[in-house]
Amino acid sequence: MVGFKNRYMVMEVFLDPNKDHQGDDPVIITQLNLSKAIKDSILLNFGECGLASSLGSFQLKYVNPITKLCIIRVSREEYQKVWSAITMVRSIGNCPVLFNLLDLSGNIKACKKAALKCDELKFEQYKLRMGTRLSADVTQHMQNCLEKIKLLEH
Repeated sequence: MVGFKNRYMVMEVFLDPNKDHQGDDPVIITQLNLSKAIKDSILLNFGECGLASSLGSFQLKYVNPITKLCIIRVSREEYQKVWSAITMVRSIGNCPVLFNLLDLSGNIKACKKAALKCDELKFEQYKLRMGTRLSADVTQHMQNCLEKIKLLEH
């Protein structure tokens, strides 16, 4: 028996790339609003049949609202359709966004490694940008997010 083949995409979300945000973001990236934006894009660009074929395996495994990083699981047959739909997402809520694919892998282990490395680097940049305004709550939330990546399973 052959296991179900998936692809894992590590994506970076850029909020309103034309503006420089100093600490406060116009929208908070959550699993719910990110998933809705991607599904709406699949529906718009590939129709109901395309959405139905993608939803069987589509799952947002991880979302970090601080570093704007997410991990998306999708079937091997559908990953190109989902990837192209993601690149066509132009806004979440009323905030313009851009997506950048950082890593594409066939297993969760390689994906976790790439996501951990990127998340740690992005949080270091975030700490430098925030300076003394960085609260202990944000640091604790980031540590929790890093632990979530380490605990990801299929």
